[in-house]
Amino acid sequence: MNILFSEHAIFEMNRRKIRREDIENLVKNPQQKLAGKKNRIIIQGRYLDKDQNNEMLLRIIGEEFEGSFYVITTYKTSKIDKYWKGENYESSI
Repeated sequence: MNILFSEHAIFEMNRRKIRREDIENLVKNPQQKLAGKKNRIIIQGRYLDKDQNNEMLLRIIGEEFEGSFYVITTYKTSKIDKYWKGENYESSI
């Protein structure tokens, strides 16, 4: 799958210190994939942020088209319970 990044996504990745490799890995192997507004897709996954020594949720908002995924924006949050869907989430830390 080809992964493309908007200028806004690149700006936010730099500002929020989110690595390109982490986004590419999560898009290819999502822990959760949800329907978003305006026909967008939300891909999210939990991980241990070594800088903050805290479990975080990486969220990627984008669109799929012709075998590609276009990343519109991305962010990480500690509010996993707010965004995690389905199974009850309990921190493993």
